Amino acid sequence: MGELSRLARVSIRTLHHYDELGLLKPSARTEGNYRLYGVDDVQRLHRILMFRELGLSLHRIRAVLDDPDADELETLKLQRRLLQEQARRNQAMLDALETLLAAAEGEKTMTREDLSKLFDGFDPAEYEQEAKDRWGETDAYRQSAERVKRYTQQDWEGIKTEMGAITAAYLALMDAGTPPESPEAGAVVAQHHAHQCRWYYDSSPSMFANVSEMWVNDPRFTQNIDKARAGLAAYQARAVQAWAKEL
Repeated sequence: MGELSRLARVSIRTLHHYDELGLLKPSARTEGNYRLYGVDDVQRLHRILMFRELGLSLHRIRAVLDDPDADELETLKLQRRLLQEQARRNQAMLDALETLLAAAEGEKTMTREDLSKLFDGFDPAEYEQEAKDRWGETDAYRQSAERVKRYTQQDWEGIKTEMGAITAAYLALMDAGTPPESPEAGAVVAQHHAHQCRWYYDSSPSMFANVSEMWVNDPRFTQNIDKARAGLAAYQARAVQAWAKEL
């Protein structure tokens, strides 16, 4: 195992983990129960590492390698499309960062277009009049409007970073096949709710559940949320609904 670890430049702990997952089982073991890897095992490891480098999850890699009907070429094409989308989003984030740096250095102020760029094309201002018409007389709307108008570019960057971490947590749950009604999903929802209360307005769990209905009932919100992953809006909404019922 030590030799394979050195040749493939992976840790022994990683090889142990792959063995536990059934992803890379040793061909044999010594009398002392040490793992022995053959030529086929080495080739499989190289394929695993290639897929990992391309961003596939270990669960997906095992499915591709172990399923005789799996189409590796189609998997690679799909991953290419995902990486292209990721590259596009990364470039948008770099462009937004340049805007933030320029604003922070006093070269320019934060405009509506800059804010839209920061949030990858989503422009909250497009919904401003609609929100005012629907909730303008509520305390939540007044509180949110008062907070938002004071935010600097650094505040907006912090909001995006924090929400990005929450989105990543939701996606990790989806990758693991964790039900949205689970306690693990509820813990992420609690963070999401705290984010909303911290940056926008104080809301009860039931109010947050009402808000989550828009994520699936309004195609504009669904489309924006599902930029990260198809089905994310529905997963988040179900998780919020389940979390609110438990409180």
